[in-house]
Amino acid sequence: MNDRVDAPTNENARLDQLCIATLRTLSIDAVQQANSGHPGTPMGAAPIAYCLWQRFLCYDPNDPEWPDRDRFVLSAGHASALLYSLLYLCSVKGTGASYPQPGSLAVALQDLKTFRQAGSRCTGHPEYGWTAGVETTTGPLGQGVATSVGMAMAQDWLAATYNRPGHDLFTHRVFALCSDGDMMEGVSAEAASLAGHLKLARLCWVYDANRISIEGSTAITFTEDVGARFEAYGWRVVRVADANDLAAVTRGMQVFVDTPDRPTLVIVQSHIGYGSPNKQDSKEAHGEALGADEVRLTRQFYGFDPDASFAVPAGVQAHFSAGFGQRGACAHQAWNARFTAYRAQYPELAAQIDALQHRRLPPDWDRALPSFAADAKGLATREASGKVLSAIAQQMPWLLGGAADLAPSTKTALAKAGEFEPPTGGGEGGAMETISAIDAVDNYSGRNIHFGVREHAMCAIANGLALSKLRPFAASFFIFTDYCRGAIRLSAMMGVPVIYLWTHDSISMGEDGPTHQPVEQLASFRALPGMVLLRPADANEVVEAWRVVMQLTDRPASLVLSRQALPTLDRSRYASASGVARGAYVLADAQGGKPDVLLLATGSEVALCITAYEQLNGEGILARVVSMPSWDLFEGQSAEYRDSVLPPEVEARVSVEAASPLGWERYVGQRGAIIGMRSFGISAPGKVAQAHFGFDVAHVVAAAREQIARHAQKA
Repeated sequence: MNDRVDAPTNENARLDQLCIATLRTLSIDAVQQANSGHPGTPMGAAPIAYCLWQRFLCYDPNDPEWPDRDRFVLSAGHASALLYSLLYLCSVKGTGASYPQPGSLAVALQDLKTFRQAGSRCTGHPEYGWTAGVETTTGPLGQGVATSVGMAMAQDWLAATYNRPGHDLFTHRVFALCSDGDMMEGVSAEAASLAGHLKLARLCWVYDANRISIEGSTAITFTEDVGARFEAYGWRVVRVADANDLAAVTRGMQVFVDTPDRPTLVIVQSHIGYGSPNKQDSKEAHGEALGADEVRLTRQFYGFDPDASFAVPAGVQAHFSAGFGQRGACAHQAWNARFTAYRAQYPELAAQIDALQHRRLPPDWDRALPSFAADAKGLATREASGKVLSAIAQQMPWLLGGAADLAPSTKTALAKAGEFEPPTGGGEGGAMETISAIDAVDNYSGRNIHFGVREHAMCAIANGLALSKLRPFAASFFIFTDYCRGAIRLSAMMGVPVIYLWTHDSISMGEDGPTHQPVEQLASFRALPGMVLLRPADANEVVEAWRVVMQLTDRPASLVLSRQALPTLDRSRYASASGVARGAYVLADAQGGKPDVLLLATGSEVALCITAYEQLNGEGILARVVSMPSWDLFEGQSAEYRDSVLPPEVEARVSVEAASPLGWERYVGQRGAIIGMRSFGISAPGKVAQAHFGFDVAHVVAAAREQIARHAQKA
């Protein structure tokens, strides 16, 4: 896998150039037929991608999910036609639920011919889960390279945790092909900084520096020395002057293979739209089809029949098979033999690897989950969550993660789980020794990840960890989700089970004021397809929320947690917290189950509604309290269940949530009362802030009375 690449023969050199030209023509033909897309980068970067795949990438085309395959991330997702052409020419097989026909190609020629059309495997930007061989969804620039850092961290963690002498199961490398735009995006800088600190030696970013963006030359905005910046991050930097010099590109890649102590950036100068007589090195080659006449001239430049579209010359696919295909198949076969021997010697570790690769929970994963006695003072849901997280982590060795420099505040530090740092301990002057003193492990097998103040990179890295089949969590204050929404959105789009822990969930956090008090975030997360959002009301709802989250395999989840203590409800008096699994449940009901008014709430406001309910009961008013920790889960229940919780005939309704009121009309109706936030918060102690905005018993009781009166008049 790490052997030096031999010099090609004359015939191989001819085939090399023919394969590169075929990658270019297939890409421009796909874009031209769709009359939509980005032809220029595939034309310029084709030699880079060819060199990487044919000479270095260790990947079995017959099993694109082999655990120890090298990862290739096309961070420059606008160059998707290049990746699809590679998948087709390399005969990568389609696997997964989206390929019902066994043995089908991941990308067929017909898919290339229907690029960017409905139903094609060749979507506008690569989509994980739809097209086999796509390791992560890319397109938003910077996301791919940042996600690749998570993949490289996963590789190091897997190797440190499971490799044994003579049994190297995890040795793969992670390559990302990136663009000028990737280098400009802030998330790539966050991720590169962390990767350099962590010395991720099996990570290689290949920077296709064509110096053109949509608005024109990058000279109008981007003139920094990227190589010097990465050297400052602690990366090995290699510069290749010409992408068309295949020998030089090969030497650059070989430097990465031979660098054992840090990540590598290979900067390759290329020409966008290479071979186009009238559009090479122009912004016009970036984001639009070349045009029929220009395509003919370009094919002619490459030595192809100018009138033959989607041509694949004889020998091209066989050449890929003899190099890329044969190398990967042999490596996979050898890996299978190693794993068989490993399983015989280390059956328990092998069982863990099987479980994590299939996203199965360990047996009795929930046996140590705590339960919490009724307590009027209670505790913050972030505190309860920390206790649950630690209990699960003790049973699930591949649960790992951290916070964006906020583990003490989010309560997400795992006890006796070690710190994920380079084996030397990382940092200058032994600083990491101080951090790690409480733990037994200080290397890549540690499960506490220190992301630093890098929220966006943290979430993208969590995606990379999850795509590598680990179970990551990422935590911060809820307000700071605005810094990482791009990566969170991709978690949901890809359906990877990242666990997000967001604390300091409302104005009740108090004195830090409106800059730190989330208002609109709950509504925006509820609008995100594929995200399960839970805002538990007390410690026992936290336990049940975690029980739901851990059983998710095809979507991310967000737990939104309080900083302030919340009463632990007396479950002998009120309903069991197991109702959390259904998203909403009747927590306290009117005598006879026939309420006059419904009080609906989430999180910290549920206890407020319970107090109001008791007061209303004392006044002879029949009320029902509904705890609604997850709208997503509730909407997935049957109509009969939803109506049993929220009877249609009871129109007097009050919702209480210290956040934007947007969406609550779905549950209270146009004539219901919504007690919510219609402005930003205030800098004041939590209870003062709550009272200032009407989150107190008096307002809830008054709203309930008004609702009963209003709907009585209507009747």
